[in-house]
Amino acid sequence: MAFDRDQVLRSAAALLTRKATATMDEVAKAAGISRATLHRHFAGRDALVRALESLGIAECEAALEAARLDEGPVSDAVRRLVRAIEPAAALLGFLYTENQLFEGEQQNEGWTRIDERVAALFRRGQETGEFRIDLTPAWLTDALYGLLASAAWAVSEGRVAPKDFTHMVTELLLGGALRREES
Repeated sequence: MAFDRDQVLRSAAALLTRKATATMDEVAKAAGISRATLHRHFAGRDALVRALESLGIAECEAALEAARLDEGPVSDAVRRLVRAIEPAAALLGFLYTENQLFEGEQQNEGWTRIDERVAALFRRGQETGEFRIDLTPAWLTDALYGLLASAAWAVSEGRVAPKDFTHMVTELLLGGALRREES
């Protein structure tokens, strides 16, 4: 049986999003391979998490492309982005809690590229007058990430219906970010 790296990563992601403390034995079992095979391809948990990070970055970058961030009103682009990223939200929620991915000189520059593109979207919303200017693009970016992770956890725990994911994230974020007419 050939080793299917993508299938193993997706199985690991599915398990780790439900059980972040899963052992390598549990990951191997979930992927339908032996522990030895898993260790041949991923020397340990850190190597597996780094591979999942690469998958998460690729998923985010694909979602950014699919969302057509430069088209139309920014609020519509945010909705398209959340909808496009939803399938990867649980993986991103897991990665969001993996502090070693965001510390020191070893931080993957893919996250920086993603941050810059999302912040540029919020900056565009401020420049067009659609979004409040008292909230920085960096803060709006981090708020989006937090909402994506929280919604993914709520869905995985069964507290929220999957069909409500995009609506919940976008309405809460936009409800605080949109500029209101002063009366």
